[in-house]
Amino acid sequence: MALRFEILGRFNRARAANLVLPHHVCQTPLFMPVGTQGTIKGLTTNQLEEIGCQIILGNTYHLALRPTSELIDELGGLHKFMNWPRALLTDSGGFQMVSLLHLADITEKGVTFQSPVDGKPMFLTPEESIQIQNRIGADIIMALDDVVKTTITGPRIEEAMYRTLRWIDRCIAAHKRPNEQNLFGIVQGGLDPVLRDICVRGLVDRNLPGYAIGGLAGGEDKDSFWRVVAQCTAALPEDKPRYVMGVGYPLDIVVCSALGADMYDCVYPTRTARFGTALVPEGVLRLKNKVMADDTRPIDPTCDCMVCKNYSRAYIHCLVTVDAMGSQLVSYHNLYYMMKLSRDLHSSIIQGKFPEFVCKFLQRMFPEGDVPEWVCNAMEVAGIDISSCCAPFVSSQG
Repeated sequence: MALRFEILGRFNRARAANLVLPHHVCQTPLFMPVGTQGTIKGLTTNQLEEIGCQIILGNTYHLALRPTSELIDELGGLHKFMNWPRALLTDSGGFQMVSLLHLADITEKGVTFQSPVDGKPMFLTPEESIQIQNRIGADIIMALDDVVKTTITGPRIEEAMYRTLRWIDRCIAAHKRPNEQNLFGIVQGGLDPVLRDICVRGLVDRNLPGYAIGGLAGGEDKDSFWRVVAQCTAALPEDKPRYVMGVGYPLDIVVCSALGADMYDCVYPTRTARFGTALVPEGVLRLKNKVMADDTRPIDPTCDCMVCKNYSRAYIHCLVTVDAMGSQLVSYHNLYYMMKLSRDLHSSIIQGKFPEFVCKFLQRMFPEGDVPEWVCNAMEVAGIDISSCCAPFVSSQG
């Protein structure tokens, strides 16, 4: 095992830790930007270091198609190929079963994809997924799981969960670099608490370096979302990292951290930046709107990032969706916001001020006190009394 997880502080279920990986010592809770093909669109690796990025996520399926894992291996691994000295995580390709469902055929042996690049079939087995990830060389690699949308019901959910457990053994057997790379298992089971529990117990029995909660952030209602996270974090080992896959909304990250999760990833901060939307403590700022055309303020007057120090909303308004510089600037700001959120979560837990941080965060985002009911319910389970800082305005409306 090439990982150490050192818990430094707690508040009820929330925890702050050092995640020691071969290429970096990371502080959790942490957010990982998605660099599908070894790049965060528009930003250099130096800029990512500058804003405090700790782990970048790469996509096994897309990297295997182009430039190919063999070439990456020849050139010294993905760290060297993309000039990134810190940690990397590669997903397994399983998510493409959902995102490219119209191109995929799923059987017990594996998944056959039709390449979106050249139309040729690509057969991905658990063994092949691990071999590709071994060649790519990320610090954390993900097991191939059978992924279905949480909005699907019926026997397909149970089939996928049990197949995920069968495939984890094939992944473990295929993993040739356990002293350099950490294989995480992925909890599946849809919104069914019984299936989730079976999957958690099955994965924990394998004593893996870390565990992910998969199959969420796919359109399910928020009440179901947080309850699955709460159930899984409560059942997963205390001494191993817990990764909620595909989660990138700041509010979701705060809630999941309160429930005991440690790691997150999503395209949201960078994808929304390309459409001219900036993340701010109040929620989002739509820089394409006409009202921004003569606004001389920075995106966020409280933000210390390079963009907020040097550029006005009016300037960025001229660029967004028209010039590449616009999406670069907003992407930089949005990732800076996510990295600061991660640092603030970590330090507030260490300092014993996590409830105060949560209250301040919610007050900024919901100044009228209309905190969604699902957030109130989740915080109650997490043991955080938000009524003291949001009362008398906390709403019972979702």
